Amino acid sequence: MLLRVRRVITRPAKAGGEDFEGVSASEFTRRVAAGAFALHWQAHGLSYGVPRTFEAALAQGRDVIFNGSRAILPLAFDLYPDMSILLVTASPETLARRLAARGRESGDQIETRLARSDYSVAPGLPVRQVSNDGDLALAVQAFLAALQPESA
Repeated sequence: MLLRVRRVITRPAKAGGEDFEGVSASEFTRRVAAGAFALHWQAHGLSYGVPRTFEAALAQGRDVIFNGSRAILPLAFDLYPDMSILLVTASPETLARRLAARGRESGDQIETRLARSDYSVAPGLPVRQVSNDGDLALAVQAFLAALQPESA
């Protein structure tokens, strides 16, 4: 059974979007100091963390999935060398349209995010790329095929 790990983000929980745990900056800092995160990073003016709790599931042989950041992939792969990396991409035009539609960021914030969208993945990592530019159902099919290439 696949375990989906909820990220912790310094964003109000009511902001919507993905299923995440919203915490204050001081609570996030406290958790970092306590070693509560396996991985953590800063992006878009927010702090993101993947709780360490999934490591027990890995030790039991379970599969785990989490939403990470391209910036932490080298560290993540060093810590979890058996991991698979699925890179979900979309064109800048698609990203701009989706960011504007969700209404969380200002125009300047959207421009900043788009400037970061071409951030490359460190060379040598085993990345499977999935395009999320078109129909959602097709993107989901591509994601599932990349997640389980032996079944595709």
